[in-house]
Amino acid sequence: QDDCSEFRSQFEAGGRLSCTRENAPVRDASGRQHTNKCLMCAEKFKKEAQRGGGTLQRNKLPGSERTKQ
Repeated sequence: QDDCSEFRSQFEAGGRLSCTRENAPVRDASGRQHTNKCLMCAEKFKKEAQRGGGTLQRNKLPGSERTKQ
């Protein structure tokens, strides 16, 4: 399980998280290995930020669809 709650308060807008480079290998839920937990979470947050922006665009209805409702 990816428990990145300890890093969420350090997370910056745009998916940025400053991490150290210590070598403490950890695997994410998909089995991919990361150098340490912070770097794993940084990648997770970046993906979440990218998906969040895309999701907003996909959920918007075109103007013609809004008027039909």
